[in-house]
Amino acid sequence: MAVSTFFIKDISGERDIQGLEQFLANLSGIERALFDTDDNEIKIEYNEKEIELKQIVDNIQHQGFKIQ
Repeated sequence: MAVSTFFIKDISGERDIQGLEQFLANLSGIERALFDTDDNEIKIEYNEKEIELKQIVDNIQHQGFKIQ
């Protein structure tokens, strides 16, 4: 199991946060996605045999968020 953390500056509001967490959690290979509102970081636990880091980044960006 791999863990990656991303800083997402342009996310705001509980609805956006929950929506992104749920979207990522529904992707095959992602075990958990947790957003920390104190520092705008999202921590993602995933199985690197099922999903690549680039795919995770692409999916976050496809949802309209910019990774810092």
